[in-house]
Amino acid sequence: MAVLIDTPVWPWRGRRWSHLVSDTDYAELHAFVAAHLGIPRRAFQGDHYDVPEELYDVAVGAGAEPVGARELLRRLMAAGLRVKKRRDSAAG
Repeated sequence: MAVLIDTPVWPWRGRRWSHLVSDTDYAELHAFVAAHLGIPRRAFQGDHYDVPEELYDVAVGAGAEPVGARELLRRLMAAGLRVKKRRDSAAG
């Protein structure tokens, strides 16, 4: 049972972001975010939350396990919680 966070290296809108996931279930993830990060539930991205770099240390301090991006994805997939992005059928 763990909430995992990768390093904030993902650029978007002038900031760097981390991915926050659970390797157990989404309820654990939502509860962690509500209790410690204050990120709105509407920000949930299907299988993860994007966490701005300024909240990385807060998440780790609250108990999120820092892991590399590959480890995060491996554990998310092993838990059966990975949601693949849908491809736009018009895109080919």
